[in-house]
Amino acid sequence: MDHLMQIARSVGARPVQRLTGVCLITLFFAIAPQAHSTNRPGADLVEVDLQLILAVDVSPSMSRVEQRVQRDGYVGAFRHADIARAIRSGERGRIAVLYLEWAGPSQQTVIVPWTIVESREDALTLADRLAALSLTEGRGTSISGALLAANDLFAKSGLRSPRRVIDVSGDGPNNAGARLDPIRQILLAEGVTINGLPIALPRIGGADGFARYYRSYLESYFERCVIGGPDAFTIGVTEATMFATAVRRKLVREISMNMNQVIYAAYTARSDSTVDCNVIAQLPGR
Repeated sequence: MDHLMQIARSVGARPVQRLTGVCLITLFFAIAPQAHSTNRPGADLVEVDLQLILAVDVSPSMSRVEQRVQRDGYVGAFRHADIARAIRSGERGRIAVLYLEWAGPSQQTVIVPWTIVESREDALTLADRLAALSLTEGRGTSISGALLAANDLFAKSGLRSPRRVIDVSGDGPNNAGARLDPIRQILLAEGVTINGLPIALPRIGGADGFARYYRSYLESYFERCVIGGPDAFTIGVTEATMFATAVRRKLVREISMNMNQVIYAAYTARSDSTVDCNVIAQLPGR
C-alpha cells in the first residue's frame, strides 16, 4: 500500500486526486498480481521462453524522420537471421513479442499485439506487419505510463514464461504522469526486467523547439532511473545509421541472454554524475 500511496501522491497534490488515484491503482494491482505469476497453474497458458514488450517513444521530441528511423530499426532487426537463431537457442524455441508506442500518461497504443515468434518466417511476418502500419504520435513523455501499461499487458497476455522484459526506448526523461520510481519498483518486485535504449540523435528532420538531452545525461538517466531487474542493461544510440544495428544486437541479447555474443553498438561505462530520477523536463508536452 505504501507504493500505491507514493504513486497517488505523484499524480497530483489535491486530496481528491490522491484518493481517486489510490482507488484506481488499488483496483488495477488487485487484479494484476495473480495474472502476473509465470508459475501459476493453468493448461490454457501458452508457454514461451520470453515475453518481450517493445515500448517505443513517439513523443513530440521525436521528429517524424526519427520515428521512421526507429520503426525501421525494429523492422530490420526482425528481418535479420540473428533474431531467429537467438530464438531457437531457448528451451522452447519460441518467444512472444508485443509492440507498444507511448507518449503521455494516457497514450499507450498497442501497434502489434502479443505475437508468438518461433521461426524465421514468423519473424519476417512480424516485421512485414510492423512495416505496414502507420506511425502514431502523442504529447508528453511518460515512461511511468508506459510501464503501467506494460504491467497490464503482461497480466492479460495468457502466456507463461521464465522471463518477462520491457524494452524502453526514448529520448528524454519522464516528464508527465506519475513518478517513475514507485511504478518501476513494483515491476521489479514482480521479477520483470526493464532494459533501456536511450536515443540521443543529432537533430534530423527539422527542429521541433523542444529541449535536447546530452548523451551523457540521457544514458545516466536510463542507467540510474529506468532500467532494473535481472541482467538489465542499456545500449545507447547516437547516430541514425547505427539504430538498426543497436536494436538487433539488443534484441539478440534479450532473447538469448548469451553475453558472449553481444557486441555493443554504443556503450560507455556508468558515469559518476548525479541524476535526479524525479526530474521534470523544463518544457511541457515533450
